Amino acid sequence: MNSKRIDSASRVIEAPPTNIYHAFIDPKAFVSWLPPQGMVGELEQFQPFEGGQYRMTLYYVDTDNSSGKTTQNSDVVQATFLELIKDEKIVHQIEFESDDPAYAGKMNMSWSFHIVPEGTKVTIICEDVPQGISQKDHEEGLNSTLANLANYLKKLS
Repeated sequence: MNSKRIDSASRVIEAPPTNIYHAFIDPKAFVSWLPPQGMVGELEQFQPFEGGQYRMTLYYVDTDNSSGKTTQNSDVVQATFLELIKDEKIVHQIEFESDDPAYAGKMNMSWSFHIVPEGTKVTIICEDVPQGISQKDHEEGLNSTLANLANYLKKLS
């Protein structure tokens, strides 16, 4: 049985691709919008170039109902930027730190930016999603992150 899964989400954001791309490579911006609703992030390392890495701890705001992958209240991810195509595409490989084998392995996350009349369509495709991550929760988190990105960019305009 193949346990590898692909999750995706997309959203049209009223901003040019260059603004979206810059929101990825600016560490202060990145940590402000990437964590989905109910979480906050802290970057410990950030190298926005191909082969560069980032390490982020995501903390659950509501600690009464959390179920983190690394600790009860947090998820720690180590990621490598595999591809950075200015204003078009960002691919990174993410590995969760967890003692639970259901979260083991590396997940590739591709973000693509396509100009549409209303702005830029941002599409996220996650490949090889660990089986411990609920598809419903993951897609809600991806959509929340896209909403955060749209709100972040709206504040800049």
